[in-house]
Amino acid sequence: MPKINLLYVITKLELGGAQKQLLSLIKGLDKSRYNIFLFTAADGLLIDAASSLKYITLIKSRFLERPINPIKDLFCVFEIYVCIKKNKIQVIHTHSSKAGILGRISAALAGVDRIIHTVHGWSFNDYQPVLIRRLYTLIERRCALFTDKLVVVSYYDKEKGLNNYIGEETKYCLIRYAIDRAEFNIKDASIRRKLGIGDEDLTVGMVACFKPQKCPQDFIKLAYLIIRQMPEVKFILVGDGILRRKIERLILKYNLKENIVLTGWRTDLANVLSVFDVFVLTSLWEGLPVSVLEAIAAFKPVAATDTGGVAEVIIEGDTGFLASPRDMETLSRKLAGLLKNRELRNSIAGKAFSALNSDFNQEIVVEKTEELYYN
Repeated sequence: MPKINLLYVITKLELGGAQKQLLSLIKGLDKSRYNIFLFTAADGLLIDAASSLKYITLIKSRFLERPINPIKDLFCVFEIYVCIKKNKIQVIHTHSSKAGILGRISAALAGVDRIIHTVHGWSFNDYQPVLIRRLYTLIERRCALFTDKLVVVSYYDKEKGLNNYIGEETKYCLIRYAIDRAEFNIKDASIRRKLGIGDEDLTVGMVACFKPQKCPQDFIKLAYLIIRQMPEVKFILVGDGILRRKIERLILKYNLKENIVLTGWRTDLANVLSVFDVFVLTSLWEGLPVSVLEAIAAFKPVAATDTGGVAEVIIEGDTGFLASPRDMETLSRKLAGLLKNRELRNSIAGKAFSALNSDFNQEIVVEKTEELYYN
């Protein structure tokens, strides 16, 4: 059987869940069945990782970027179109909102046989101005008309799509994220010393891009509420982004410089997770956050905001704790309960770990995805 020419399109290879999952998927594919192409922005923390995969052809765009820019976006559509025609692409699989729109438009214009899009959380959310939200919803509806399959990572995103009249139900396919538990079965005491954390210090951590979606400033507010009653707790914030200066100002405002560690982006995430006593996520909206799944795989109890598909893996009071977005008072009470009770932390972490079923297995994820390329 001749190989299928397969093109992946993703906006930017930053150190995020969608990007890591895409590279994981590519690594798991049967290389004897595909000629693999990857189209993305020219920069990104995972560009080198993608470049090291000798079995893919990496195409770095001159125009693809996250902010909306009508002129650059139009040129990008043409770029992808040329890429499709030049390489005789038969299947295109887009990831992330911006690339999902531009890539699918290009694919439709070029007459690609099979168009797949993975929804890593929709492009529209309740925190956008009404007109912007309506515009993005309309664009998603139009793109769904020429999309063969819409892959969602949570039931929440499927229902949200259907409730907004995006595609027919038969177009939707649930494929979870793949998590390698063995990767996170690690203990690295040296990380504590490198981060300035004492051996007996309790630690709370979050891994997130510093952008409005993740609301990292609420992590700082949460730290303030906890440290007022438990001044010995240390908070570790892994990531970086446009809100960094705002975060730094909040740390100074609340006088938390001795209690909060900003690590920047880390490639040794499993090592850093190993020193957390509790994992926290303060997002305002989500699809299904990979960081929560990684924390569970690292055997860490999770306290998170109830957004997107989080409640599909965190059952309140059983496999973790939930609070409404922006409600740091409630989240702080639940976090304090975990910090004060080692047995509760271990029990919650164990139940969550056991609940990660085969849906999150890489072989299953690859198998389900490959089926979409042929059917």
